[in-house]
Amino acid sequence: MINIKENESLNTLNHSCAHLLAHAVRHLYPNAKFWVGPVIEDGFYYDMDLGEDVIKEEDLPKIEKEMKKISKSDKRITRLELSKREALDMFKDDPYKIDIIQNLEEDAIISAYKQDDFTDLCRGPHMPTTKSMKYFKLTKISGAYYKGDSNNKMLQRIYGVCFETEEDLNNYLKELEEAKLRDHRKIGKDLGIYFIDDMVGKGLPMYLPNGFTLWNELENYIRNKELKRGYKHVLTPPLGNVELYKTSGHLDHYKDAMFPIMQVEDEEYVLRPMNCPHHMMIYGHDLHSYKDLPLRIAEIARDCRYETSGSLKGIERVRTFCQNDSHIFCTPDQIESEFKGVVDLILECYKELNITNYRFELSLRDPEDKVKYFQDDEMWDKAEDMLRNVLNNIGIEYVEKVGEAAFYGPKLDVQVKPAVGNEITLSTCQLDFCLPMKFNLSYIDKDQSKKTPVVLHRAVFGTIDRFMAYYLEETKGVLPIFLSPVQVNIIPVNMEYQGHYAKEIYDLLLDNDIRVEFDDRDEKMNYKIRESVTRKIPITIILGDKEKENGNISYRRYGSEETITVSKEDFVTLIKNEIKSYK
Repeated sequence: MINIKENESLNTLNHSCAHLLAHAVRHLYPNAKFWVGPVIEDGFYYDMDLGEDVIKEEDLPKIEKEMKKISKSDKRITRLELSKREALDMFKDDPYKIDIIQNLEEDAIISAYKQDDFTDLCRGPHMPTTKSMKYFKLTKISGAYYKGDSNNKMLQRIYGVCFETEEDLNNYLKELEEAKLRDHRKIGKDLGIYFIDDMVGKGLPMYLPNGFTLWNELENYIRNKELKRGYKHVLTPPLGNVELYKTSGHLDHYKDAMFPIMQVEDEEYVLRPMNCPHHMMIYGHDLHSYKDLPLRIAEIARDCRYETSGSLKGIERVRTFCQNDSHIFCTPDQIESEFKGVVDLILECYKELNITNYRFELSLRDPEDKVKYFQDDEMWDKAEDMLRNVLNNIGIEYVEKVGEAAFYGPKLDVQVKPAVGNEITLSTCQLDFCLPMKFNLSYIDKDQSKKTPVVLHRAVFGTIDRFMAYYLEETKGVLPIFLSPVQVNIIPVNMEYQGHYAKEIYDLLLDNDIRVEFDDRDEKMNYKIRESVTRKIPITIILGDKEKENGNISYRRYGSEETITVSKEDFVTLIKNEIKSYK
């Protein structure tokens, strides 16, 4: 989908349409007050205070009708330039605009745009007339806290989109409908993956049996990959003493993303936002020689971070999650091979899971920022040059992002473009010279001197939760057979005649560790088949008299009308080999 915010002409068009929306709302709700109406990647929105009035989805056509009426009037859009005093006077009845104006310099020239009987504060630019905005659609409504602060009033937010032609608008709306079908929140509900309930807490997903099966298979998949590469798995607690995070520096740099400190007897604890400090302590628990390195510590670890309620989204952005985390402790001369090993693992997983739309970003520090980053110029220069050299030697294309590094070192992020929404970071690998020094970690080198190891922070799936959200959207919920919560569904044509044989096949598949269901309900066969398709079960077995008499199995794959008949032994071998190919 096109990024409207980055397209200059569509950006101007959509910003002008946001003003058209506000103009129409003012006609329909004369007491409306307006906060901001920016352009976003998929259109625009406007935040507004309507007092006691509440706009619902069914009100959007009424607002669109008024917008079209204003558009057809073809009123000229005129730029006004005001002094701060003039602007304060012009918008004296709108506290939200007054708040913006008051924060401007005293000698500022403030611009506003007038279209007929409506004037709005704005930097511009704008389209020349209201008629320029002919092809638009209001897409949804939501609530939004004033200034994004939950302590402030909840405003009403109306979203929309505008295009230059009717054809472009219709094509875009079709893409939006497709995006809705891919939304992991809808798929998660339809397939019984998870739910979230305010009684448990916002951003705290509850994984249902199907969701846990998917989760467990992903965890087993990546753990087995790691075991083959010499990783050692550990288990650490999801909270820690505050002193741990003071030592690591996280309390200083990530306090706003952490939950409040808890007083426990005479100690202070905090829910951990990340696992690095725990893994540093595991390394420091024993003495190490250079012969022990690299030491690859891995964990599927539970973490908690404070996210505002407005930023939460299904299982893509939550308040508690599990990281597919690892910390590789190595010598400086092992950095290149270990970093290459991480990249190779990422690429291998992406290939097997058919993830193709991704790119690499090398995040570097901003040397001018003396607050965000650990202060050691020599360390930063050395670390950044090492990662550049490794990527260049491997031959991977990447872009550099200055100012995006973690506070302790540069990092490589793999950005993926989901089928729905903005680009997200899926995998990451961060080089760190800082934390081992803070925790006084060491190893005995060949010359018997004590040296400080280097650490690579690494996550292939990022968080299991976010990866599940991404993958459900990418596949539309049609998962590879090894990840499918139910791999095979058995449907007898007639329970009275084939029920016993169906149960025999069910037991056979269970004995071979195949996740199978036996649909013995008193429903019509075609209804059961349609439901099996709706649930996106990879393979549906249909058993009639011929199958029972011959001891065979007839099955259909999801998305195919072809029915294939094989012996039950061959079917078991086929499915087991297909599942094994991913492991």
